[in-house]
Amino acid sequence: MQMKKDFGYIRVGVASCELKVANPNYNVKSIISIMKKAYRRHHIKVLVFPELCVTGYTCGDLFNQNLLIKRAENELNNLLVSTSNINMITAVGMPVKADNQLFNCAVIINNGNILGVVPKTFIPTYNEFYEKRNFAGAISRISDEIILCGKKVPFGENLLFKDIYSELCIGIDICEDLWVNIPPSSYHTLNGANLILNLSASDEIVAKSDYRRDLVRLQSAKCITSYAYASSGQTESTSDLVFSGHSIIADNGSILKDIKFEEASYVKYADVDIEKLISDRIKFNTYMGRIEDKEYRTINFHLGYNENMHLERYVEASPFVPSNKSKRNIRCREILDLQASGLYQRLNKTGINKAVVGISGGLDSTLALLVIVEAFKKLKAPMKNIIGITMPGFGTTRRTYNNAVELMKKLGITIKEISIKKACIQHFNDIGQDLNTHDTIYENSQARERTQILMDIANKEGAIVVGTGDLSELALGWCTYNGDQMSMYGVNSSIPKTLVKYLIMWYAEASKDNDIRNILLDIYNTPVSPELLPPDKEGNIKQKTEDLIGSYELNDFFLYNMLRSGYEPLKILYLANIAFKDKYSEDVIHSALKNFYKRFFTQQFKRNCMPDGVKIGSVSLSPRGDLRMPSDASYGLWMDEL
Repeated sequence: MQMKKDFGYIRVGVASCELKVANPNYNVKSIISIMKKAYRRHHIKVLVFPELCVTGYTCGDLFNQNLLIKRAENELNNLLVSTSNINMITAVGMPVKADNQLFNCAVIINNGNILGVVPKTFIPTYNEFYEKRNFAGAISRISDEIILCGKKVPFGENLLFKDIYSELCIGIDICEDLWVNIPPSSYHTLNGANLILNLSASDEIVAKSDYRRDLVRLQSAKCITSYAYASSGQTESTSDLVFSGHSIIADNGSILKDIKFEEASYVKYADVDIEKLISDRIKFNTYMGRIEDKEYRTINFHLGYNENMHLERYVEASPFVPSNKSKRNIRCREILDLQASGLYQRLNKTGINKAVVGISGGLDSTLALLVIVEAFKKLKAPMKNIIGITMPGFGTTRRTYNNAVELMKKLGITIKEISIKKACIQHFNDIGQDLNTHDTIYENSQARERTQILMDIANKEGAIVVGTGDLSELALGWCTYNGDQMSMYGVNSSIPKTLVKYLIMWYAEASKDNDIRNILLDIYNTPVSPELLPPDKEGNIKQKTEDLIGSYELNDFFLYNMLRSGYEPLKILYLANIAFKDKYSEDVIHSALKNFYKRFFTQQFKRNCMPDGVKIGSVSLSPRGDLRMPSDASYGLWMDEL
């Protein structure tokens, strides 16, 4: 899908060029070729090359030769002339003379102009590294400006490069700068940088790439930034050292690109999300909790907008569910442990060793029951202290009823069956409701009758009512106020429907009891329904939730990207059209998103009085911690954009 607006995405590239050590002419030709390819073919906006790529990193004492330094500057000038029509920020590495010293520098260029020159801050002299023999560190810098290629240009480690028409702001690390306890990029990001470019010449030894990858990933996470790391390629290898061209692009703790031992010359890229970085920094306000006074200088540029760019970033259709199966299994175990631990603590601290739960044979009540069982194992209380109540109503089908009863039997809990039909009919007579009018009153009366039964049994037994409603239902308000919206502790309140399904599947696959496994698999495959309306003629579920409020996978996608990522409606719509392009039409997605916003805003009053419930993930709707939102807020602004 072609981007009609950039939505805060910037295409960032890492490059490794085939080079000859101490041959700037050859190396710059290689750099020019890669730059043209990156800009014209891949539509890259920011590109970083390895450390000292103009000369080669392993020149040693040849850096003391004036001829090499002069020729490097001459070839840099040729590079500027040859790329004067390339509106792309490019960082190249080369030695630069200044203040009676030689500095290992990143030269930042755009449209054939030098925007600034950044010297390396930390100069290593250990093991195979002996840079202090040839280079001074940024601490030795005197000048704020130098003459390079006949022009006066900014010079210093305190330079930031800012696009005047977007929120992109670039800071520079050079190799060792990342490996110290407080990298310069930590300060860069506190002062506005949201993309760090690292020009590196890190050689390969066993397991070093794992450590390097962790450094980049964790620095991007700690600084809530994108980080592009380009290291010297294989043609840099000489004498005792082997280089692999290990290059990495990370975005706030996620590795987007990881390249090693590719061809001698390459350019790889990823689309980083600058808008989300800025949103996260604002949300997590401790990010700016301690600022040291450092005088930064900002150099402005304008990249412009490239209409030929197509987003080439994987968009996760189920952001609440890990896509990797092994990771998903580990995550499911962790989630169930968190749910069970939360309930166990509530029971233990109140001195209560009984729980009441309504069992319908649907996904949510099944997961709640499994959580209660795990909690009672921790509590070392008998399973008979779990009171499962099935409450057949006007819409209960044989399939869900049988699954509910059989699962309770297999788990060894106390089973009660209390039909709500007579009570509801009496109530309808009392309030003058026609039994054949299947409206909101007809449905909600059943939900409230069930809740009354659960509460009263809990009082009678000295137990607590464990709620079954999930995060998706709370987001959409798909629950009856003072009905299934209410409980004494909600174990599923931060589990979205898409994840509930995976938890049931995971538990089924892990179960050693074939009967339990088969019951859970059938529940997994049962259509989601409150079963408040009569079944069809064949006795099957007629009232299907997703026919009324839209697909849960769409609604969960909207919820995650609205609350966790802070995206605007048009960006969510854009990403949804990519994630679900083979499943839903753009019209269906657009309509579903409008419905989501309307329901989310108008149903806040239910969330404002929701019961306690264990927090599981980064998206929670609890009014006590995560979502302080007025019940009467207008959603017009969001609908207008759509």
